[in-house]
Amino acid sequence: MMRIITGRARGTHLYTLEGEATRPTSERAKEAVFSMLQFELAGRTVLDLFAGSGQMALEAVSRGAERAVLVDASPKAVEIIKKNVVKTHFEKECTVLCADYTDVLRTRRPGMPERFGLVVLDPPYAKRLVCPALSLLLKGDWLEDDAFVVCESAEEDIFEGNEAMASHFEVRRRAKYGVAYVTVLSYHKEERHE
Repeated sequence: MMRIITGRARGTHLYTLEGEATRPTSERAKEAVFSMLQFELAGRTVLDLFAGSGQMALEAVSRGAERAVLVDASPKAVEIIKKNVVKTHFEKECTVLCADYTDVLRTRRPGMPERFGLVVLDPPYAKRLVCPALSLLLKGDWLEDDAFVVCESAEEDIFEGNEAMASHFEVRRRAKYGVAYVTVLSYHKEERHE
């Protein structure tokens, strides 16, 4: 059963969607990501674009992130996310949207933060949406300087060979957990030249 590992909502068990529709981030992968980011979360605004149960964004808020926007295209997933937001008592910090990620990234909605300091991308693996999502994040200027992007994918190369896109990011960590590669990126407004 999924739970919040630490912070204000520590130990809270979360609701999950039944069946194969979503595949939650493993406890081991989540622990590794947040161990790395634990001293960098305070005051950040989080965007979880394929939120599923909402566990990643809620973990970030529990550990000190200021605000989170949780997005999922599935109405059933959104119902679960809303229940988990209530269960963790993070209603004031969280906005939940039932929308496709492209709609969210192509138009700035009223009340949406200008930019985000932490973005979580964990789309269905078969759809290979990490690279297109990164492209829209850059195009829309959604990332704060020194933002972190946590990507979960079946492919090791989340940039799919796009070196121009890769030049905006530094790979801070990449590890494999079962079939999933979890890659933590940090974003820099100026391209990196090695």
